[in-house]
Amino acid sequence: MTDLAPRELRVIVAVAEGRGFSTAARALGMTQSAVSHSVRTSERKIGAVLFDRGRLGATPTPAGAAVAGHARRVLRLLDVLGAEARGIAAGPGSADTVSGPLRIAAFRSAALYLLPPALERLTARHPGIEPVVRMVRELGPGTAGEVLDGRADVAVATLGTASPLPPGLVGGVLLEEEYALVHPAGHAAPRSLPLVDWAENCTSYTRDWWAAQEWIPRATVEAEDDGAVLSMVSRGLGMAIMPALSLRGAPDGMDITALGPDRPTRSIGYVTTPEQARSLAVRALIRELRAERGEEAVSDSRKSD
Repeated sequence: MTDLAPRELRVIVAVAEGRGFSTAARALGMTQSAVSHSVRTSERKIGAVLFDRGRLGATPTPAGAAVAGHARRVLRLLDVLGAEARGIAAGPGSADTVSGPLRIAAFRSAALYLLPPALERLTARHPGIEPVVRMVRELGPGTAGEVLDGRADVAVATLGTASPLPPGLVGGVLLEEEYALVHPAGHAAPRSLPLVDWAENCTSYTRDWWAAQEWIPRATVEAEDDGAVLSMVSRGLGMAIMPALSLRGAPDGMDITALGPDRPTRSIGYVTTPEQARSLAVRALIRELRAERGEEAVSDSRKSD
């Protein structure tokens, strides 16, 4: 295969994101015919059709979606390459002069409670780094999928047997958070209450534990995110089983009860590409995230046995 030029990669990404040649042409300042010619040339070099053309635009084929993800990652590495090379060329100690965006994908509770203190320290030590955080629901590909698709440099993700690392990515566990029972304050029999749940809660690798608990009823109320679950529980609409990081945002009017020695846990970690794992910005963020270990648990004063 003849190598693709960065210009050709940008065209592939623009067509994939714009779902059409004319949209990509406007975004890139090119003519539509030039975009079409570039895509045909890239398809010939790669040996696969990248887009299904139709009246409604251009839809990436499975091969095209994969190529677009690789293209985003390659283009991002070119940006990182230039920034870090300029910092090194500036002389000793100049690594801290590396500047530019650091794209981070995180699920809601991680973005609210785990990232902010880490980013505060990161930007104090590396003022040229500009964090760009996107909240992504931990469903389907989740936050790791954002890295795989080249939309994020690093992600905070749930890890485990039900959430394995996608092939080609690397990562590590940052913390283990315990699940606990949360219910209206002072309720005499919280386990008798209806269950309030949310879709992301069911993606953790605690499924087997959950299924074995005969006292947990089928959810009668479901919410879009953990914040909505907590709001409903605080209004007396039921009880919920929640991970510790989500419970940092628990409103007043609720009690948190431990689930005993066999309680389930959830692993939270970082996910990135092997190439980005060697970059200054990603390595610095991982160091700061690791410093957050032990701070994710709910205060003992909010728990009861």
